[in-house]
Amino acid sequence: MAPRTRRTERREEPLSRERIVEAAIEILDTDGESALTFRALTARLATGAGAIYWHVANKNELLTATTNDVIARVVTDVVSDADPREAIRTIALGVFDTIDAHPWVGTQLSSEPWQSATLQIFEGIGGQLQALGVPERAQFDSASALVNYILGLAGQYAAGARLLARDTDRSAFLAAVAARWAHDPEKYPFMNQMAIQLRDHDDREQFLAGIDLILAGIGTVR
Repeated sequence: MAPRTRRTERREEPLSRERIVEAAIEILDTDGESALTFRALTARLATGAGAIYWHVANKNELLTATTNDVIARVVTDVVSDADPREAIRTIALGVFDTIDAHPWVGTQLSSEPWQSATLQIFEGIGGQLQALGVPERAQFDSASALVNYILGLAGQYAAGARLLARDTDRSAFLAAVAARWAHDPEKYPFMNQMAIQLRDHDDREQFLAGIDLILAGIGTVR
């Protein structure tokens, strides 16, 4: 009999932490946080669990790595010689669009606000505030106001992603909320007026309006 030969299947590209993070993002975007398991990763990457654990200790570390990855792209996309105000708006809108595209990022930013992804946002905005000429005594308050506003949005998006189905009709949903706001005009006159704007507002434009209001306030301390 001819001697048996062992055939070893080789992956086209070596497994790396970057490839694991990339695969995790794909799972998160498609099926959400609950679907991200090491079993799902081994199936997607055609590898064993031990190979993944060599690069990532647990799911929490993996979620942190995926969040850092997508947020890093936001901060590094800012043009180096951009006007500081425009750079801040670019970072803020970048985070907004990232959370819109990857709702799980909002969950991670709101659940662990001390993680390095948040530090990246703080650093990016803080550097622009310094370039803007904001006095040192006002830099921490100014950066905190902007970052807390952004993280507040992250929390809202995270809650919405958990409570609403992905195929929810936004117009119908807002119309229903507006109807609830307007049901008692005597008790809630202001909210009754705002209900009309709620139905037709654009989330992105409203978010940017908030950033501009904060920047206008920061401008008064220069």
